[in-house]
Amino acid sequence: MEAAYVCRVAVRFDPPDAAVDPDRFEVTVELPASEPGTDGWLFFRDRLWRGEIGDEPSFRRLAAGRLGIADAPGVEVAAVDFRELRTDEAYRGALTDAIAADLGPFNADSVDEVLRKYLGSSVHVRD
Repeated sequence: MEAAYVCRVAVRFDPPDAAVDPDRFEVTVELPASEPGTDGWLFFRDRLWRGEIGDEPSFRRLAAGRLGIADAPGVEVAAVDFRELRTDEAYRGALTDAIAADLGPFNADSVDEVLRKYLGSSVHVRD
């Protein structure tokens, strides 16, 4: 069972003692998704809305920390764009089961409504 939140991250360089060209580049970052029902599994609910990042400054700080550049002088995460929840069928099934077990925290009437509300159409199931 595997899943990851896939994002495009733009990193900008502005070193104090050098000039760089280009001063910005983009990378694809995969943030492992916690197993449904465990600590951290509600990442999608807390960070996304209709397939978009809900609070970009906070998400940029999160991405900088995960990339190990949070305290690097002259380096910053300039932008983050959520692309998809990339998952296998087993994770998707576990996710829908965990959501169905308690719809209350999602303020929704169905699992499909929850997935649309937070992930939009950005769930990609792979073998």
